[in-house]
Amino acid sequence: MAAALVTGATSASAAPPVTKGADHSIKVCSTPAPGEAACAARQATDAAGKVITNTATPPGSALTPAQLRSAYNLGGTASGGRTVAIVDAYGYPNLERDLGTYRSQFGLPACTTANGCLTIVDQNGGSRLPRFDLGWAQEQALDVDAVSATCPDCKIVVVQAATPSFANLGTAVQTAAKLPGVVAISNSYGGSDASDATYGKYYSFPGIAVTASAGDSGYQGGSYPASSSYVTAVGGTSLNLAPGTTRGWAESVWSGTGSGCSSYNAPLTAAAGFSTGCSKRAMNDVAAASDPSNGGLAVVYPTSSKSSTWGQFGGTSEASPIIASVYALSGNTGSSANGVYANSIPYAHAGSLFDVSSGSNGSCTTIQWCTARTGWDGPTGLGTPNGVAGF
Repeated sequence: MAAALVTGATSASAAPPVTKGADHSIKVCSTPAPGEAACAARQATDAAGKVITNTATPPGSALTPAQLRSAYNLGGTASGGRTVAIVDAYGYPNLERDLGTYRSQFGLPACTTANGCLTIVDQNGGSRLPRFDLGWAQEQALDVDAVSATCPDCKIVVVQAATPSFANLGTAVQTAAKLPGVVAISNSYGGSDASDATYGKYYSFPGIAVTASAGDSGYQGGSYPASSSYVTAVGGTSLNLAPGTTRGWAESVWSGTGSGCSSYNAPLTAAAGFSTGCSKRAMNDVAAASDPSNGGLAVVYPTSSKSSTWGQFGGTSEASPIIASVYALSGNTGSSANGVYANSIPYAHAGSLFDVSSGSNGSCTTIQWCTARTGWDGPTGLGTPNGVAGF
């Protein structure tokens, strides 16, 4: 295992570009038990299945903060210090240390508990943090680094559930929603489709942008909480540099992204005119980079409870905190007074997103559930961020 690392700052712009290659990755969390969720993080590997990792510097193939903000036209945007909350399970003793290494490497402002930028609490808002779990700690590393890359001036709250049960994760979401300054809550986990009648109380917060990963198993139908009518369901893309094009980047469906129709929950009123083909809630609403090999983010991640190193991570766990951070940058997160949920906002501004119109994540009876097209489709929803106007 790699030793705990300390690195100096280097220029993000000096990193090699993201290059196109085969999609190789491994999941970091184990299969969930009934009533539990699995994290949706995946670590990139080489063609032989060896994880891509470096001791002192980010892997050259990994996406940097400067590249991420370039791809989504976020240059010049700032949140004014709004807070993004991350909800995950279990503890991560060296989260603050590893986050400091990540931000120093890319010249981002320090985000520490001492300066008030970083807060870490248990699911009830206290200081009795849960035990360490390697997979979920790697998920947390991806999440906080993704927020840092997307919104460098955002404050970050990490709420650690005691276990990955939906009851404990849901309690953590409720706690996050009560904390001062929180405008967005990212949930990079999921389980089988479920009913808002059972779990919706944990995610129903008009006025706060609650995002959830669509999952990493391709077209499989609904996955909760992404299939909730109260959250923004976030699908995944493959993201590559495209020199000579107007945007400078090319984006297609990541074959691993989840999508589908809920069997339980009400369709979004805002999506009524977008031909989802679903009689109930349709996944997804929007999307962002998720392919571990093509758009996977550089991350400082733990290899044990004491040691950490650099790696390349993706999965729709990457996309959910990106979208939560874009909501924070926009400052437009719905209305608690009028019962307006943040997931309705992109439908009113669909033309302000990058429309992803190529790629597929499986086979389906209704083509748009698993195949990209112009306009809404299941894998990528309405598209990916083009600045903050779509949010």
